Amino acid sequence: MTGYLPQAVQPLVVAAIRRDDLMTDHHSSNENRPLSTIPGTWSEAQVAGHPCDIYEPLQPSPHGFVVIYLHGVHLNRLINNVPFSAEFARHGLRVIAPMTQRSWWTNRICAEFDPQVTAERHLLDNVLPEIERRWGSKPTQIALLGTSMGGQGALRFAFKYPALFPVVAGISPAIDYHQRMEEEGDEKLWEMYDDPEQARQDTATLHVHPLNWPRHLFYCCDPIDERWHESAERLTTKLAALGIPFTCDLDTSGGGHSFEYYNRMAPKAVGFIAEQLERERLRVV
Repeated sequence: MTGYLPQAVQPLVVAAIRRDDLMTDHHSSNENRPLSTIPGTWSEAQVAGHPCDIYEPLQPSPHGFVVIYLHGVHLNRLINNVPFSAEFARHGLRVIAPMTQRSWWTNRICAEFDPQVTAERHLLDNVLPEIERRWGSKPTQIALLGTSMGGQGALRFAFKYPALFPVVAGISPAIDYHQRMEEEGDEKLWEMYDDPEQARQDTATLHVHPLNWPRHLFYCCDPIDERWHESAERLTTKLAALGIPFTCDLDTSGGGHSFEYYNRMAPKAVGFIAEQLERERLRVV
């Protein structure tokens, strides 16, 4: 589970999403709906001694599609979130959302999560087997979705393990998290890394492989998100220079680095995931 198989080099397909394409009716209508009207149920489970939120749509996809949702640094959950729940229901996507505290989804020990197991190993060694046990789903029926800290975590996982996670969407990804060490003295990051340069070397952008990448990659960031927009632009520059296909929106604005923006982008991000999981299902290997 820690290695990868090189993929054939693919032609560059960079998709720029227009602002009008993202201003769907889903956002405004979903915001005003009570959660009780969304078909499906949220529940909490334990996986290897750690909590996970589980979403079961009323009509799950017959193809066993599952989304792993990675939370942000403020540990906000989706169990009461109408826009995301509505999109999961719309596409019949089961969801598992592990909780790993302020681990930054790295392969470094974060004591407040677990003194012996990293968040990365927890996802690979515990969450993936739980998905197969619970629903019978395996890569490539599984997609990654994350917001903020979880957005960079989703991208980082997909770049490190593209054979496991060929479909990924990151909303407001906090990619250059080493800057939090330099500028804010983030205590958890300083516990996990010796210095900012060591952290920088472990960021999603530095895990991009020129010949091996996730086949279906989407990310977005509000241009007024002063802390993280620049790092998303740097990732875009690197991917384009290497000829790696991706879809991104760094222009649509609406809420900055907040759930107002995440919710606005939920239809596009979750819709992308559903469409690309279907493409993976139909792909001839």
